[in-house]
Amino acid sequence: MNENIRVEEVDSVEKPPKARVDGPSETVERKKDYLEGFLAQKPAAPAPSEPDGDLYEAVIAALKEIYDPEIPVNIYDLGLIYNVEINDGHAVVAMTLTTPHCPVAESMPGEVELRVGAVPGIGDAEVNLVWEPAWSPANMTDEARLELGML
Repeated sequence: MNENIRVEEVDSVEKPPKARVDGPSETVERKKDYLEGFLAQKPAAPAPSEPDGDLYEAVIAALKEIYDPEIPVNIYDLGLIYNVEINDGHAVVAMTLTTPHCPVAESMPGEVELRVGAVPGIGDAEVNLVWEPAWSPANMTDEARLELGML
């Protein structure tokens, strides 16, 4: 055993005394609060159907679960979704495909409609397939470009 180490065994330890504050029993006037009202009005939360609203974000999350069968990137990051509008539980999605001759041209809009319609809070979904403006790789997000090695 090391001679520099001392071991002391104890049976109990006294509890330290509680702090006691002696002072005036009357309340002291509070100083001016310079931040009064600073956060009294919280910024208005976006409506659930507006961009950055909960319902809108849930629809975007559902769209990000749908992948192009030929390109390993979801259709939202690929830039195939041009617009999402939500009014009273009715969602309208404007989308395109990489080309009109895309092998999933008949099935992809139906899958988008089913996935968006399955989002809680969406009563029905409508998909409008558009060709103008034509899709180009410039529509992709940086995440999609990184995934495909284009960045």
